[in-house]
Amino acid sequence: MRIHIGCELSFDFPRTTPMIAALNVHFTRVSELERPDYLTTTPSVPVEGYRDSFGNWCSRLVAPAGRFTLGTDAVIRDTGNPDSIEPDARQHQIQHLPADTLLFLLGSRYCETDLLSDEAWRLFGPTPLGRPRVQAICDFVHNHITFGYEHSRPTRTAFETFQQRHGVCRDFAHLAVTFCRCLNIPARYCTGYITDIGLPPPYPPMDFAAWIEVYLGDRWHAFDPRNNAPRIGRILIAYGRDAADVPLTHIFGPGTLSTFRVWAEEARA
Repeated sequence: MRIHIGCELSFDFPRTTPMIAALNVHFTRVSELERPDYLTTTPSVPVEGYRDSFGNWCSRLVAPAGRFTLGTDAVIRDTGNPDSIEPDARQHQIQHLPADTLLFLLGSRYCETDLLSDEAWRLFGPTPLGRPRVQAICDFVHNHITFGYEHSRPTRTAFETFQQRHGVCRDFAHLAVTFCRCLNIPARYCTGYITDIGLPPPYPPMDFAAWIEVYLGDRWHAFDPRNNAPRIGRILIAYGRDAADVPLTHIFGPGTLSTFRVWAEEARA
């Protein structure tokens, strides 16, 4: 299967403004791109690429004053299969975890393990270890939170989401990540594209999505507490401890996002 992906973001800046953008497909899927998903800008400015501390591909640039547009456009090859499920994926004891997973057991900006630990053990302590426990967490988060863009707030934490019971996909992901970490399961926050391929219409406007990856059985597994079902065409852009590590754009100064478009659909032959 070939999937057409991309985005276009336009900002209005009162003055020259440095930016960091994380809009390129993750390096683990670069070989599946039919052509590089270069970041393009209007007006044209120099773009410097670098890898962040998690290995995500980022771009730094300086936007001029006025209207500034940046984005990507690419076609990526995909198996066309839904997310894989391994029912028997086991949970490791902490002393047996690889060292590079330990960071994802700790609390972070949006994931307050100290505030939710008792609740996590009360809710999920009796559940079987491994994938069944993670699925129980995702089931709870999916049913506990009401989704709505009107509830979007960039400062909402996992603890606030648990209390307020509404949010957007990043809030679902933060709460699930936090519960996993409280239960000694490494979990990280992911952002990228999710298509509607295989689902019946009508389709909502396309947006970037957030989900989680959990370390079980010697590898990372994708879980999606927002949709809570396997999806076709899940394409990673970046992962980190939480959304603070992987903003799609980081602006060093005042600016207004004026237009925002995302596309992820099966490509025409």
